[in-house]
Amino acid sequence: MEENMIEVTELCKVFTRITSDGEKKRFGKKVKVKEEEFLAVDHISFKAEKGEIVGILGPNGAGKTTLLRMLAGILTPTSGSVEICGYNYEEEKNLAKREIGYLSGNTRLYGRFSPREIMTIFGKMYEMDEKSIKKSIERISEILSMDEFIDNRIENLSTGQTQRTSIARCLIHSPNVYIFDEPTLGLDILSSRAIIDFMLREKQNGKTVLYSTHYMKEAETLCDRIILIYEGKIIAEGKPADLMRETNSKSLRQVFIKLADKEVGLNED
Repeated sequence: MEENMIEVTELCKVFTRITSDGEKKRFGKKVKVKEEEFLAVDHISFKAEKGEIVGILGPNGAGKTTLLRMLAGILTPTSGSVEICGYNYEEEKNLAKREIGYLSGNTRLYGRFSPREIMTIFGKMYEMDEKSIKKSIERISEILSMDEFIDNRIENLSTGQTQRTSIARCLIHSPNVYIFDEPTLGLDILSSRAIIDFMLREKQNGKTVLYSTHYMKEAETLCDRIILIYEGKIIAEGKPADLMRETNSKSLRQVFIKLADKEVGLNED
């Protein structure tokens, strides 16, 4: 029996947005402002197993980042439940968060610190002793090929080196679950390759990787399973090859377009 490292049940997140009459505003008149609630994440349920890479795919505004932030413990769900490595967020949130390495697409690091200093700070936050921190830094530096810049200021690093540093601080405590939001966005081929190789290596080590991406081809070759999200809902889930076969498609891009078009058609009825 496979071990579930992530278990999400009927997860929802409601936000409030401000709406107004665009026509009146366009003519320079005062507008009436009203608030309306909407479901950014709409009753999502899924599981991710040990040693599995699961891709979260969907267009901008589909709810991917909101979902990942709830799984990382940054946002509180409106309803539903999240379990990480058997720890339920409502009862054991601190224990659950210790099992996670979370990387956001807009992570910002202190530019005057070096990668070594950043990893040391995060190691202390996770209550690691100095010997363990030093050993972990050496291991991570080798895995992510950081030796040549590990003691340079972050403000002087390239985009790829900075992204590797962001990932490094997620690894310091050797988590069992990685939650990555657009980890290869804007990177050159070599930097992207280093991050992809890292995810594959951690999969072989029995770690679970959950990540969102806009790069369909990347997900097609990297992921064991794909979850397609559209307007806050899961519209398809399965192995890339199975999804392509079931929709008579040659790529995940075609799969998503066909399923999204179907959703729009259903919504119009």
